[in-house]
Amino acid sequence: MDNQSKPTPQRLLGTLRQYFPRTHAVAAGAASLALALVMFSSTPEVEAKRLPLPVKLSSAEPMVPGAAAHSAAATSAAAAEPQQTLQTKTLKVKQGDTLSDLFERAGVNTAEMYQLLASGGKARQLADLNPGESLTFRTDHSGALQNLELHRDALNLEEFSRGDSGAFKYALHQRQPENYTAYRKAEIKSSLFVAGSDAGLSGNLIMEMADVFSSDIDFALDIRKGDSFGVMYEEKFLDGKKIGNGPIQAVSFTNRGKTFNAVRYVDIHGDANYYTPDGRSMRKAFIRTPVDFTRISSSYNPRRLHPIFKTRRPHYGTDYAAPTGTPVYAAGDGRVVKSGYSKPNGNYIFIQHGQHYMTRYLHLSKRRVKTGDRVKQRQIIGNVGSTGYATGPHLHYEFLVNGQHRNPATIVSKLPKAKSIPSSEMDRFRTQTQPLLAQLENYQRPALAQRDDDSDNSSVN
Repeated sequence: MDNQSKPTPQRLLGTLRQYFPRTHAVAAGAASLALALVMFSSTPEVEAKRLPLPVKLSSAEPMVPGAAAHSAAATSAAAAEPQQTLQTKTLKVKQGDTLSDLFERAGVNTAEMYQLLASGGKARQLADLNPGESLTFRTDHSGALQNLELHRDALNLEEFSRGDSGAFKYALHQRQPENYTAYRKAEIKSSLFVAGSDAGLSGNLIMEMADVFSSDIDFALDIRKGDSFGVMYEEKFLDGKKIGNGPIQAVSFTNRGKTFNAVRYVDIHGDANYYTPDGRSMRKAFIRTPVDFTRISSSYNPRRLHPIFKTRRPHYGTDYAAPTGTPVYAAGDGRVVKSGYSKPNGNYIFIQHGQHYMTRYLHLSKRRVKTGDRVKQRQIIGNVGSTGYATGPHLHYEFLVNGQHRNPATIVSKLPKAKSIPSSEMDRFRTQTQPLLAQLENYQRPALAQRDDDSDNSSVN
């Protein structure tokens, strides 16, 4: 059909006027207009293809903030009526902030907060906020809270969404980072911390490395210039950006010419600890020093002259000088048999470790455990202070074996280590740790080869 013969609305109207009276003109015009619309509009099938398809989100996929509000049910509801716009406000948790403070700053009525807290145990955990975390509030036009997101960190987001019944529902959205192996090495020239920092290690990794070897090396007294280390650990990345470090995988430390190697192993119960390459535990039953101290202000001395009373009084412990408030750790697993205050000891804690051993911690500024509590090795039990008969802030630490005082600085090295890998688990241990140790050796090999080359060259010259 060409353009001359193609029916147009004008031609149709002229034809109708020839065959229908003027009184029918209005009806005829309406009929022609309807016919024209049918001819020149797209079919329903074509229009349907132009509509955006709803996207189905898998629970395993990373969550985009607010994505939970766009469920399948919400999408169908939005097609029936326009979706209301929510007001959004994000606040970062500061030191000393409470949940009510944040609700007030967000402009949300505290009645909404109480309704949220009453929705379940997960909501009640909102009262335990940490500085650096953030809260995103979403409210409707009346100010009612519809959605609250707690961003614990870059990987974990907890969401509370108001349902149709008005109650809040909880959802946890987690993202998985990409893990890459990193290796750093250094030779100590002044201190472990300076050497580690210069090598690119964070303060936490330096302390973790020191903790691995704490039963074999006293990092306050034994470190010497020329000591060296090589550490292999994980780095975590999200969207191409580093977000933190994972645990140490394998590490080597040379102290006074003696080299110690350790590797991380996760046992059949899911517990992770560090072992020697042949499966012996790196952790002794007791750590050498229960506090990160500045200096030893008074050593174990049964014939010491007392600094206050100027009389000969035995000093049955070691005094570790440290700033007030410095954390004090339990030297080993055990049970608190005494936690109290006395005029000479100030705030004190006594811990019983099995049948034969006891440790005592005196002059604390604060006690964090009470009598009867069970404690784990390196658990914080108190803080350094100067309570009782003390001339300055320090921890007085005693170690008793079968009721007899022993020198805390030397007794730990003579005690047995914690349990090693059982023979029934050795095959699993080797399968998991041998690749890590081989990778650590490969990292260290270029340095060893370079030293060999230097040695060869010096002998030639």
